[in-house]
Amino acid sequence: MLGRALAGVPREEYCLIGAVGHDFYEGERDGPKGFPRFTDPRLRGPDEYAGYLRMAAEASLGRIGASSFDLLLLHNPDRVGYSSEVVWEGMAALREAGLTARIGVAPGPANGFTLDLISCLERFGEAIDWAMIILNPLEPWPGELCLDAAARHDVKVLTRVVDYGGLFWGDVRPGMELAGHDHRKFRPEGWIEAGLEKLERIRPIAERAKLTPIQLACQWNLAHPAVESVAPTLIQEIGPDACPIEAKRVELAHLPAEQRLSDEDVAAIREIGDNTGCMALKGASPEHEGDERPDRWRLTDDLAAAGARWGIDPARDLAALR
Repeated sequence: MLGRALAGVPREEYCLIGAVGHDFYEGERDGPKGFPRFTDPRLRGPDEYAGYLRMAAEASLGRIGASSFDLLLLHNPDRVGYSSEVVWEGMAALREAGLTARIGVAPGPANGFTLDLISCLERFGEAIDWAMIILNPLEPWPGELCLDAAARHDVKVLTRVVDYGGLFWGDVRPGMELAGHDHRKFRPEGWIEAGLEKLERIRPIAERAKLTPIQLACQWNLAHPAVESVAPTLIQEIGPDACPIEAKRVELAHLPAEQRLSDEDVAAIREIGDNTGCMALKGASPEHEGDERPDRWRLTDDLAAAGARWGIDPARDLAALR
């Protein structure tokens, strides 16, 4: 229970963030695609969206022994989740009912959903408080493409995977053992070696700014418009040289409040870490063919137009390099 884990910690000293979106209650896992989204027509129609969202939020609060969230995110939505007015009316109703102070959207866990998120912010930005995206110095693309739209619609951004799979913590090495279900096993072969080479090129900037690598990664993210908070992943690595999670928390706690990276530093780091076109993205894609999937669908004219409003050419800016 959350109450035991945070016993003695004043409520105002921590932020409680929850997520809804996958249907753990009725659906069965659909292979590698995971659990179905609650908007799957095999489970329910639009008239039941609000009821599901309330049930899921209340169930989550009950499991952790809390009365409300500080922020509740619509996690890993499908196409309907991004575009349905009924979905966002249901999310807003949770805020009005006092189950959460704020609501937001969290694409993923895979990278992409760029035009879907931008269109969602354009349509429902007045109701949305926060968006959570993947962003870090070695993965500026495609998350950076959404930041101007978030800023324009006054949606605060929480960035995750700030540590780039743990490399910025300093205890990830080539050939190291990863746990059996570690998500990093899905990264391409050689990602650690390539990332460490880039990190060595960034290190002089960190040293000049008197920042540790993870502190530099956090400050690089926070230097971008709309980014208000960062959430590096805390992983207890395997082996005698692994840094304890408790030490990682201390390192984060000592992140300087003042921005130590200049605009030139931010641009130089982005150039070193440029990953444009490194993968096929999820969500609406000019490369998608065949039936719509829960995590990938065809690019519509409306979404292409949303991209054009922000200077994004899907064929140029959202396609994997061959």
